[in-house]
Amino acid sequence: MSIQEDVEALRRIPLFAKVEPAKLKLMAFASERAYYDADETLFHQGDSADAAYIILDGRADVLIDTPGGPLKVAEVSRDAFVGDIGILCDIPRTATIRATE
Repeated sequence: MSIQEDVEALRRIPLFAKVEPAKLKLMAFASERAYYDADETLFHQGDSADAAYIILDGRADVLIDTPGGPLKVAEVSRDAFVGDIGILCDIPRTATIRATE
């Protein structure tokens, strides 16, 4: 993907929709693209938050730890912004995100 495509992906996120294009370009340039296969985990509940993620393609499950094991509480897909709570509030991850496709 080009920087312009990354800028457009950021612009689709409501939090960034009104950010100036030059600032979005800087954010896109500083971002890192990662690829996950089905069943790979982006991060675990309780981990330190060091990044937020935008789902550009595919889907992922949002899981929380329970005494009976992981519980799926949501599914996210294209243009979902995940991991933001941890970095904005400086708290450990509140859920696990696992790619499903």
